[in-house]
Amino acid sequence: MENKLIGSSSPHIRSEETTQKLMFDVIIALLPALVASVFYFGFKSLVLVVASVASAVITEYACEKFMKRPITVTDLSAVVTGILLAFNLPSSAPWWIAVVGSAFAIAIVKQIFGGIGFNFLNPALAGRAFLMASWSSHLTSGFIDPATDAVSSATPLAILKGSATGQLPSVVDMLLGNIPGVIGETSSILLILGGLYLIYRGTIKWIIPACYIGTVAVIALLVDGGSMLPYHLFGGGLMLGAFFMATDFATSPVTDKAKVIFAVGAGLLTMFIRKVGGYPEGVSYSILLMNILTPMINLYVQPKVFGVAGGAKNEK
Repeated sequence: MENKLIGSSSPHIRSEETTQKLMFDVIIALLPALVASVFYFGFKSLVLVVASVASAVITEYACEKFMKRPITVTDLSAVVTGILLAFNLPSSAPWWIAVVGSAFAIAIVKQIFGGIGFNFLNPALAGRAFLMASWSSHLTSGFIDPATDAVSSATPLAILKGSATGQLPSVVDMLLGNIPGVIGETSSILLILGGLYLIYRGTIKWIIPACYIGTVAVIALLVDGGSMLPYHLFGGGLMLGAFFMATDFATSPVTDKAKVIFAVGAGLLTMFIRKVGGYPEGVSYSILLMNILTPMINLYVQPKVFGVAGGAKNEK
C-alpha cells in the first residue's frame, strides 16, 4: 500500500514531443518548397538558404555562449528561422543580406528577449522588416521570372495593385511556382502540402491557417470579385505566412478562441495593406502587428476556471 499513492509536482501529463522534433517536422514541411525554389530560381536560392541558416546557427551559438546560457542550437529552431528568412528574399538578393537578416532575427529579436519561447515577434518576419527598412531595394526589386530568367518587378500582386505592368499569370503557374516573387512563396501547392503535413502531425492546429486564409478570401471576394480571388490567395506570401509564420508557437495565442481572433485580425490587416497601403503585399506586417497584440488577446480571451464563478479573471 505504500506505493499506491505517489505525490509529485506538476506537470503530471508529459509528452515525448521535443522542440527538436517539432522543428524537424517544420523543416520537412518546408523541403518541397525549397526544392522548387532551386528548380525555378537556380543555385543562388540555395546559396541564400545556406547563408541564412549558417548565420542563424552561428549567431545563436555566439549569443548563448556570450550570455552564458545553455547552448540550444541542436533544437533546430535557428535552422527554421534561417530557412524562413531566406524564403522571404528574392533570388537576386546578395548573400550578405541573408546573413545580416538572420543575425538580426536571432540576436535582436530572439536572444535579447531570453531565447526560444520568450520572443514576442516572429524572428524571421522581424528580420525581413529590418532588411526592408535598411536595404529595401534588394527586397522589392530584382524578382526573377522563372519563365524567361529575366529580372521583373511584375509580381501578381504588384500587377493587381497597379504598381507594375504586365499580364497576370495563370492559376496553374501560381500553384506550381512559375511566377516572379521571393524564393519561398511562389509554389503555393507545395506550401499547402507542407502545411497539411504539419496539421496531420499535430505540429500546428488548423485554426490559424483556415481563419487567416478564409478572412482574406472573403474580403477579396467582396472587394475584387471572384476572378481576382486566386491572385490574392496564391499570388503572394499568404500560404507561407498562414502555415509557417502565423502559427509560430511563441508569438501566436494559446487558446482556440484567441487563435481565431489573431487569424481574422491578420487577414483584415493583410487586405487593408494590399488595398489601401502603398505596398502590394501585407502578410509580413500583418502577422508582426498581430504578434504585438497577442499578449493582450491572451489576457482577455481566457478559458473559464473550473469551479470559479465568472471565469479566469475571478481567480485573483
